[in-house]
Amino acid sequence: MATTVKVNGEEIAFDGPASVSDVVDRALDNPVGSSVARGIAVAVNNDVVPRGSWRTTRVSTGDHVEILTATQGG
Repeated sequence: MATTVKVNGEEIAFDGPASVSDVVDRALDNPVGSSVARGIAVAVNNDVVPRGSWRTTRVSTGDHVEILTATQGG
């Protein structure tokens, strides 16, 4: 069964079930273990998902995922 979620306002479709880790991989076009994935936070339907739970937290069709990137500055 296909899964379609909104990521930072844009729809992303998966051919089957997807995890938060899958969403981050697709949205960043990079593996979660890479340095690009460091310094980001993810919320699904306004609930922050701890990094240690990304691979086991499933997303469902219609979920809203926000990927936030930390920046330095003042």
